[in-house]
Amino acid sequence: MQHHTLRPFVGQTSSKNGNNPQASVSEVMQQAARFSIYVPLRLLALMALCITTFTTTAYADHDGQVHDHDTNTVHSEQSLVTTANVSTSTQASTSNISTATTSSGDAIQQFVAGDFSKRQAMLSDWPGSVESLDSLVEFIANDELYQGNGGQTYLLNKEDQLFTYPDKKETDDWPSDLSQITLTNALRSALIFGQAKVKLASDKPAQRLQAVEILADNIDQVDPAIITTAAANEDSAKVQKALTALQARIDFKNGDLPTQIAAVNLLADSDNPQVLVDIESALAADGLDASLKAALIDAESSVSRRIEISTWTGHIFTGMSTASILLLAALGLAITFGLLGVINMAHGELIMIGAYTTYMVQNFFQAYMPDMAGWYLLVAIPAAFLVSAIIGMIIERIVIRPLYGRELETLLATFGVSLILMQLVRMIFGAQNVEVSNVAWLSGAYQVSSSLVLPYNRIAIIGFTVIVVALLVYLLNKTRFGLFIRAVTQNRQMARAVGIPSARIDMMAFGLGSGLAGMAGCALAQVGNVGPDLGQTYIIDTFLVVVVGGVGQVWGAVLAALGLGISGTVLEIGIGAVLAKIVLLVLVILFIQKRPQGLFALKGRFVE
Repeated sequence: MQHHTLRPFVGQTSSKNGNNPQASVSEVMQQAARFSIYVPLRLLALMALCITTFTTTAYADHDGQVHDHDTNTVHSEQSLVTTANVSTSTQASTSNISTATTSSGDAIQQFVAGDFSKRQAMLSDWPGSVESLDSLVEFIANDELYQGNGGQTYLLNKEDQLFTYPDKKETDDWPSDLSQITLTNALRSALIFGQAKVKLASDKPAQRLQAVEILADNIDQVDPAIITTAAANEDSAKVQKALTALQARIDFKNGDLPTQIAAVNLLADSDNPQVLVDIESALAADGLDASLKAALIDAESSVSRRIEISTWTGHIFTGMSTASILLLAALGLAITFGLLGVINMAHGELIMIGAYTTYMVQNFFQAYMPDMAGWYLLVAIPAAFLVSAIIGMIIERIVIRPLYGRELETLLATFGVSLILMQLVRMIFGAQNVEVSNVAWLSGAYQVSSSLVLPYNRIAIIGFTVIVVALLVYLLNKTRFGLFIRAVTQNRQMARAVGIPSARIDMMAFGLGSGLAGMAGCALAQVGNVGPDLGQTYIIDTFLVVVVGGVGQVWGAVLAALGLGISGTVLEIGIGAVLAKIVLLVLVILFIQKRPQGLFALKGRFVE
């Protein structure tokens, strides 16, 4: 056992602090004002965005990191913790201890208190539930499980906070001899196969499928009789297919020539990266039989093609989820830009406010309603909308309304507002990133195949965006408020002439757009870091979506977000995040030169 130092310390979250990347934008705007009379406003705004992008590249925690993170998530991981599907360790509770279930805490306490022989016997025939064994695996993998000098069980998180088990209450009464629970190779092997044994006996197909994955990761130690017995009793087609593939891999490693050829032909339909590794290793060997070598070459081609298809499917899915976030942010900007003609540089900070509102709601639930903490997101979504909408309406009334018709002054004023909001957040929450945990029902991922895994939180964001777009289309086309917005957007003077209160519509529409930005921040909090610079990461892409899609056009924003999101993800894979953003900016500039009105032009007669 490893003895732990008994001097607790307070861990701190690291963050990247840098200089303000937009300090020179005001000077650029002053120079731009001198020749603005000669340059169209839309092209001038696009030039400002390009300059801002290049000044922020070196400092911003760009969204490519999010893509990279999710791309890694899409690929199957081979670690013990992942195969046990205990991904809830990434969620933060009030104690920052892994949120593994404690419904069968007695079994874990018995394991901790037992000697080597007792632990080995328990792992061979686990007395608790499948969930309690998953908890044990998670605690040991995260180095959180400890034993006191009196045999008590403790959990120690990365911040050196000590908690009693199973109630997970923080304690300052540190034992004089606190020892970490570690496993010898024999116990680790017993844990692996004990977990697989318990899961194979489960009545849930998902648990049995996890057992097959655990056995596949330790194929050299698997007893073929276990596979044969499990396959004979299996009634799930998906689990049966996994067992058949595992049996084929064993036959390929240990069988005679006819058995190996039959196994290779069966494995040719697989998209498991480990199968490809086995085939390539076999092809590298000398003295292969000609028929076996031909079968291996065909199987290698088939498996490689299937893995490539799965990989690109994952990339496209990641691009779609990124496009969904961009669309949520751009919808609000499309409304305000189309209605008011205002280039709102504080739109990114409204996204940030939505993310911090989500963080506050999470903390409220964890502090006052811990039993309902898993459902905080249902409250955070409307809260993020309302808080961002109210702040947006205040900005419209105080800052923007006195500057209507003065585009450059409005741009600089909203840029100043963005700096103020960022500094306020730093003063209130600090410059470090804050942690927003995924709710339990959005943790984990749906495994399409061995090489394609789709995270639930990304699936939820895509579905949420579809619902928001549908509601927004209904609001704009089927309600009186939407009719007023469309009327003011198409012809403000005529709308006033027929009695539409354009000033009130401006304020409410700006609030609607700001609220949509807040919901985008709520979605972003589920997939990325939440910090004071969050809005600056996405504001440029948001403006690009609006410019390409067409001012005030919802469907144009949808198509532009999909195009920019997917193409950006694909380009990042090939040339990197920085060059990908440069290429996108160049393409957008070329597109605007050919089609200044965007994908969809606004219809109507304007009275200037």
